[in-house]
Amino acid sequence: MFRPSFTNGRTALARFAAILGLAAVATPASASFLSGDALDAAATGIAWFVVVVVPIVAVVLFWIVHVMPEKIAHKRHHPQKDAIHTLCLLSLVFGGLLWPFAWLWAYTKPVAYRVAYGTEKHDDYYHEMGAKAKAGEIVAEEIAHLKHELDEMAARGVLPAGLKTLRNELAAVRVEPTESGKAGDA
Repeated sequence: MFRPSFTNGRTALARFAAILGLAAVATPASASFLSGDALDAAATGIAWFVVVVVPIVAVVLFWIVHVMPEKIAHKRHHPQKDAIHTLCLLSLVFGGLLWPFAWLWAYTKPVAYRVAYGTEKHDDYYHEMGAKAKAGEIVAEEIAHLKHELDEMAARGVLPAGLKTLRNELAAVRVEPTESGKAGDA
C-alpha cells in the first residue's frame, strides 16, 4: 500500500510556494501572433473569403468535373457524344449521381453502334477530316481511309445528307501519293 512521505514537509511547502509565485507572475498564453484589432480584421477577412470565394470555387470545380465526360467524348469522337452531354447536364441536376455513368459511357467503345451504323465516330469527325483533306493537311492514306469509311456507311444505307455531300466532295479531291521511302533517306 502507498503511503505518502511527509518527512521533508518544508521542501514540499517551498515547492508549492514557488509554483504559486510563478503563476502570479506569469503572463497569459497567446496562441495567435495577432492581437486586438489585427486579430479581428484577420478573422473578418477569413470569414468573407470562406463565405464568398470558397462556394464559387466549389461550384466551378463541380462544373468542371461534371463536364469532363462530355469533353472526353468529344476528344474521342464518340458517336453518342450528344447523349453523353445530356447525361452530364442531368447529373448536375441530380447532384452528381449520374456522373459515373456518363464517365463510363464516354470511355466505352460503341461496338453495337458500329454494327448498326458502320462507324465508331461522330459525324463531326468526318466533317473535320474532310476540311483537313480539302486543305491538304492530311496524307493520302488518311484520305483513302476516310473515303473507305464513308463508302462502307453509304453501302449500309445509313449515311446522313451532310456526309453524302462530304463523300462526293472527297471523291473530287485528287490525292498525291506520299513518298514515305524518301523520308528516311534524307
